[in-house]
Amino acid sequence: MKGQLVRFALVGAVNTATYYVIYRLLCLWVPYLAGHILATLLSMIGSFFMNVRFTYRTSPSWQKFLLFPLTNATNLLLTTAGVYAMVSVLGMDPRIAPLIAALGAIPVTFLVARRILVPAGRP
Repeated sequence: MKGQLVRFALVGAVNTATYYVIYRLLCLWVPYLAGHILATLLSMIGSFFMNVRFTYRTSPSWQKFLLFPLTNATNLLLTTAGVYAMVSVLGMDPRIAPLIAALGAIPVTFLVARRILVPAGRP
């Protein structure tokens, strides 16, 4: 499980960078919360395949793909609340807030993803 957590963190770093580039580009045309939500949704597909193949070393399936949004729903809920609180309540720069919110969501997202992507009984 320790190796999975390290790989999950690496995939998360790549996915966060992908998300952040998309977020910044979208924020040129839409408000920050809309940009955050759209960037999260767009980066979800890449995250699925990276986690299936690299993190958990399992095979993709339609069932896993269809359930995988639950991991991102968890992440989206936690990061959106964090982004909103940091920007609207604390006055933080909306270019930085998503990065900090993402760090707080990692442990919970890892556990939810593992539950969905790793077959029962497999370490």
